[in-house]
Amino acid sequence: MKQLSTGLCTLAILFLISFLRPVQAQTTAGATRAGAPFGYDVKEEVALTGTVSSVLTKAAPGMIVGSHLLLATPSGLVDASLGRFGLRGNGALSVTAGQQIEATGVMRTIKDKPLFLVRTVKVGGEVYTIRNEHGVPLSPQARERADQKTGQRGASR
Repeated sequence: MKQLSTGLCTLAILFLISFLRPVQAQTTAGATRAGAPFGYDVKEEVALTGTVSSVLTKAAPGMIVGSHLLLATPSGLVDASLGRFGLRGNGALSVTAGQQIEATGVMRTIKDKPLFLVRTVKVGGEVYTIRNEHGVPLSPQARERADQKTGQRGASR
């Protein structure tokens, strides 16, 4: 009887272990998808040049969370999302209405509206990194660490 219960326990443990691996893989994949919002793909990036018509530090009703720039481009007005940290903290984007900028990112349709997910913004000679290459918004702390690393190599933001 003792051998039977030991065998059943061993079988139950092996059974559980075989199901834990796929669950962990799904969780990791889900975290990656959640970390890269809206399926950001660096291969789909485009550069938009336009004039800032409005700077929104908080999203207006119907917009995704975070700060936004409304860009006047030759093709019309574009809602450019800067995420939660784009205008906050050390190394934050500094831009005002009327300035000419170049924004690099990916265009998506969210809540049936076109939205430009900004990864970098060039204002004058300064380049600001808003998201990483996976589309994850950079916190002020992450920007500070990146600046320290590039500062050691002599590069600019």
